[in-house]
Amino acid sequence: MSIRERILSDLKTAMKEKDAVRLSTLRLVSTAIKDRDIAARAEDRCQGCEEGEILAILQKLAKQRDESAETYEKAGRLDLAEKERAEAEIVREYLPKPMDETEIEEAARGVVEELGATGLKDMGKCMGALKERYTGRMDFSQAGAKIKSLLTNAA
Repeated sequence: MSIRERILSDLKTAMKEKDAVRLSTLRLVSTAIKDRDIAARAEDRCQGCEEGEILAILQKLAKQRDESAETYEKAGRLDLAEKERAEAEIVREYLPKPMDETEIEEAARGVVEELGATGLKDMGKCMGALKERYTGRMDFSQAGAKIKSLLTNAA
């Protein structure tokens, strides 16, 4: 079952169970995916957005929820922060297990070796390869730091 199908199935289940938080979160996710589908059709991709794009959307939504929760906490609105964190957890249910620090380092090292990257000028190629392979699983800010250190040591 694809992520898209799981989301739609869970959306229907949330409607039947009258789970308001889950329902509103899944509607938000579904809308974001449909918006991306429309943009994909404008690019002559009639099948809509792909799994990788859906994973990127989910990551973005989870990150937005976390940032909002932090903002609400700083403002003293713990009720809203709690709601945002609950939504972030629902979104994360559809993401694959994130890579830990050692897995990120191994992947970064592998891409640098595979592409024969020798300096910081190759950082874009390395990051592009990582995003192509690990979208939805990798924290790219950590990966960028690892690649940068590998490339500066290689030079």
